[in-house]
Amino acid sequence: MTWLLFALGAALSWGVYGVALHTGQVQLGNPLRALLCVGIAYFLIGVLVPTFALSSQGELTGFSSTGTAWATGAGALGAIGAVCIIWAFRSGGIPLYVMPLVFGGAPLVNVITSMVIHPPKTAPHPLIYVGFVLAAVGAGMVLYFRPQA
Repeated sequence: MTWLLFALGAALSWGVYGVALHTGQVQLGNPLRALLCVGIAYFLIGVLVPTFALSSQGELTGFSSTGTAWATGAGALGAIGAVCIIWAFRSGGIPLYVMPLVFGGAPLVNVITSMVIHPPKTAPHPLIYVGFVLAAVGAGMVLYFRPQA
């Protein structure tokens, strides 16, 4: 069940991410400054921490080319997502609108991508499509009934 704590930690971090990023972007006056700060944070946390941890374990070697390509691609997708959020804010979006669309759409994309890359052994239950509709309707309801900014 430790995985659940980490999943909740990610949900908490990413749930606050949009508001923090938008606030920083507004305070910095240029969205590219905010992106630079995000990149610095990614470097400090995403490069230095695992480098020190892997080094202390003697594990800085033995990277497979396939695993490295997938993991680097995943990092690029994360960075592209951050850029898209920054440009959404720059184009007039606010966290109240942008983040429900991102976090409402991401699970749908995740399930579809997972089923394409790792095809299920059996056909998905038909209620999965009901879940897709409910997730989309739920994100729409969050946007429609949002508190006034």
